[in-house]
Amino acid sequence: MKLPLIALLSIAASPIPSSPGLGTAEGRCRPNEQGPAILITALGLKDRSGVLRAELFPPSQADFLADDNVLVAAGKTFRRVVAAVPPDGPARLCIRVPSPGTYSLVLTHDRGGKPKFNFWRDGIGFAGNPHLGHSAPPARQARISVGTGITPVRIILNYRSGLLSFGPIG
Repeated sequence: MKLPLIALLSIAASPIPSSPGLGTAEGRCRPNEQGPAILITALGLKDRSGVLRAELFPPSQADFLADDNVLVAAGKTFRRVVAAVPPDGPARLCIRVPSPGTYSLVLTHDRGGKPKFNFWRDGIGFAGNPHLGHSAPPARQARISVGTGITPVRIILNYRSGLLSFGPIG
């Protein structure tokens, strides 16, 4: 089932109350990280404000974009990394994974620096760079296979274009 993107973002904006730090200790890469981890390069930033937030989910459709509290309580994979958007140069962040395997990955550009996704101003992208349109992509289009080392991925951010659709800038 495809969720309308506006519904997905509404859910993301009002989750079950949780700690903003949920999954961050597990997701934080160490200096000279050897892996398994994902090195994300954010492409198509609208501007250099705010933070980038990467979240890692299990690869199944049922768990993709599920509430972080529910995933953690069930002992399932959830990781989060938040990093300030650099003033210039490549926008990169690293997220550790529990072991080599397949996961689903989402990246948001939180332009206001608040933990809630703002449908009208923030950007969003997924591993695999699927077309977004009016709905969230299926989990299979947001999957990434991670090996024992550092797996690089380039994610194109999408911003609201028109009333309800999302797309890359330009």
